[in-house]
Amino acid sequence: MLKLLASYNDKVGKLVLENAPKSSKYTSPQIQKEILEVLAKKVINKIREDVGDSRFCIIVDEARDESKREQMAIILRFVDVDGFIQEQFFNLVHVKDTSALTLKNEISAVLSRHCLDIQNIRGQGYDGASNMRGEWNGLQALFLKDCPYAYYVHCFAHQLQLALVAASREVVSVHEFFSNLNFIINVVGASCKCHDELQAAQATHIAHMIAIDELKSEKGANQIRTIKQAGDSQRSTYSQCGDANAAYKMITSFQFIFILHLMKEIMGITDGLCQVLQQKSQDILNAMNMVSTTKGLIQKLRNEGRGHHQRDHITIEHHYHFEIFNAAIDFQMQELDNRFGEGTTKLLTLSSALDPKDGYKFFNIDNICCLTEEYYPLDFSENEKINLRFQLKHFEVDVLSNPKFQDLISIADLCQRLVETEKSKIYYLIDRLIRLILTLPVSTATSEWAFSAMKIVKTRLRNKIEDEFLANNLVVYIEREIAKNFDLDSILDDFVCLKERKLQF
Repeated sequence: MLKLLASYNDKVGKLVLENAPKSSKYTSPQIQKEILEVLAKKVINKIREDVGDSRFCIIVDEARDESKREQMAIILRFVDVDGFIQEQFFNLVHVKDTSALTLKNEISAVLSRHCLDIQNIRGQGYDGASNMRGEWNGLQALFLKDCPYAYYVHCFAHQLQLALVAASREVVSVHEFFSNLNFIINVVGASCKCHDELQAAQATHIAHMIAIDELKSEKGANQIRTIKQAGDSQRSTYSQCGDANAAYKMITSFQFIFILHLMKEIMGITDGLCQVLQQKSQDILNAMNMVSTTKGLIQKLRNEGRGHHQRDHITIEHHYHFEIFNAAIDFQMQELDNRFGEGTTKLLTLSSALDPKDGYKFFNIDNICCLTEEYYPLDFSENEKINLRFQLKHFEVDVLSNPKFQDLISIADLCQRLVETEKSKIYYLIDRLIRLILTLPVSTATSEWAFSAMKIVKTRLRNKIEDEFLANNLVVYIEREIAKNFDLDSILDDFVCLKERKLQF
């Protein structure tokens, strides 16, 4: 790359590689690592600067890298000065084991190293693993001992996944469908011969349909010709023929097709929620509203499929309607209710009093004051708790009828609008409370993205990459939007300050 650049620019060519002054080429792996370290530190320092003294949430997950070393990703969630929710990748730490105490000590060390006070933690976001969510000895419990207001939220995306999996296992026919689907995918994707045998089985079926006048001969002949042209000349084994025929019978059965369409509808509805839960800027109240919408659409699907009352004896229609269609939807609703129950926490119920959706219909001064008193007592002095009620009364008259504050769909939008209109300075106590609510995490999707990036950086061919080098790579790669804003002079200054160089810049 340097040679290419030098070939296009004479000024660069006079200073790089063999023309470098005092042989200071700065192309060694060590120099590259130092430059990367400078960039990574600047990114981390910028994130730390953005957090400032505000309250924040930690989102943590762990996974093994290519060399089977356990790595822990730490993400910080906070609300910036402009009122926007930020989830920033902060560090990747190698841990010797995944016990809750080990994770807690490593997280505390990272936070302490960057002067982030544990007492400022107001949220914890993990998946559902026992070492994370354990009520007595889990990671969330250990942090709660040090900071009683670091509220734990089980990752919504994981809960949705668990709800879908549990519901698919409860209905026998649906469970069989997914088992058969797995078999079909393996048959079709395993080898070219299996794929050709499946096409051959389809050609035989089409020929039979033509023979009994169920398919137009011209159309059927074209399909058979196309299939034969795509076939392989090699003979398949009896096992491959048998698997292909079995797979073909499965995918052409009425029950398979019926459940395929049913699961397409259910998963199509839940996919919207899944996409919402993976957004960085998502707030917990808006996510809960999306959960309610999802439940409503699934219930609507069930109501639209309701037929006339069946006779006492079991019919084929009764089997598909009640034992598959209704059962699958009912179990799905039950799992969503169990994992996303609207009344599971009083915190969410009280927080909804600040939700601007539907013209602030949930706005309630008593609930907002109760929220402050019960869940955030250390964030407001006794005098501020009294003043908050008066601010809310002015807020109700001023903001709720203000055209600039209409048509907001989430509490995150309200926070941003308060900053834009500078009313966050007038209603600073309300603004503070809103930011505390927005600090609560929704999912651990950001940490999952970090591990996806880790697989790109630490591959099978680069499985000996050092932990610090890996962490610096990920910080710069994941938070590249921050990294690209640094000017070259500032990077050069920090590079010079690392140690004494042969060449004075």
